[in-house]
Amino acid sequence: MSNQVVAHFLNGTMVKGTSMDVDPLRPLCHIRTLDKGVVEVKLAELKSLYFVKDLVGKSTHKESKVPEEADTRLRGAHGIQLKFLDGEHLVGVTHQFPPRKAFFFVIPVDPQSNNSRILVNRAAVKEVLGEDGKPVP
Repeated sequence: MSNQVVAHFLNGTMVKGTSMDVDPLRPLCHIRTLDKGVVEVKLAELKSLYFVKDLVGKSTHKESKVPEEADTRLRGAHGIQLKFLDGEHLVGVTHQFPPRKAFFFVIPVDPQSNNSRILVNRAAVKEVLGEDGKPVP
């Protein structure tokens, strides 16, 4: 199955397209773009890889930072706040807590988010806070 993805690189560049081979345990994936053809992506060069519902996005949507209790996507997950080295702040949940692996997935708490899940490069994260607001090693 093909996934729509938006790759944010550590150097600030971005690539949008579709991918069928994203695996956090493999060093590479490929993104088929509309303008550049197939682009080989080294996961170590990524800040994050957003699995999106729509490649255009919703620029007017303001992301909720508070989980809805009835949201079944959040069952068994741990709240997490990420502060990236570039200043971006992300609030979501993860099933891999604490996130000690080089790459881990985060699900946005906002069910209306254009992002369905996000693969995060731990090396791009300045600080991880748990749901209690305390730093996670």
